[in-house]
Amino acid sequence: MCGLYYADATSLSVCHNRRIQSNKVFYDKARRGKTSMGWFYGFKLFLVVNVFGEIIRVMFTTGNVADNNTEQMLKLFDKLKGQVFADRGFINQKAFEQLLGKGLQVVTGTKSNMKNKLMNFNQKLLLKKRGMIESINDILKTVCDIEHTRHRSPINALLNVFAGLCAYTFLERLPNIFA
Repeated sequence: MCGLYYADATSLSVCHNRRIQSNKVFYDKARRGKTSMGWFYGFKLFLVVNVFGEIIRVMFTTGNVADNNTEQMLKLFDKLKGQVFADRGFINQKAFEQLLGKGLQVVTGTKSNMKNKLMNFNQKLLLKKRGMIESINDILKTVCDIEHTRHRSPINALLNVFAGLCAYTFLERLPNIFA
């Protein structure tokens, strides 16, 4: 492997925000979370993919887990070596230092209130290719249909997500940074 990875988290809503109080299927499992698109009720799917668009790691959590949660980041990136490119939501100094000690460098953009960190030209170019994982999330939600709101049991919902992930691996052409 080349040691270059892309990471992102996407929300999996289980119902519309107006129906949270009446949702009985995920009453004690789903949680409210917030993304850049607004509030949702459900779960989060964390993905790590390589430069060829192949899924390397998947983590399924409740909706209220932050992208930069140290414990979750250490689990998600466990035993990976090289560089992982992620969005600004993954900025966490403690996790960054621990992962760097294990051989994985987390490269993210900077927030507006942060000092600009030094990044070489190749890292800047590879960070701009992060749209690939956004495309993968879109394919998973639209083509593979991992998100819908009519589940009748939590086990059915999990099976639907993992079946969608399996279906993605059999697609003819996967998004990659070379296209």
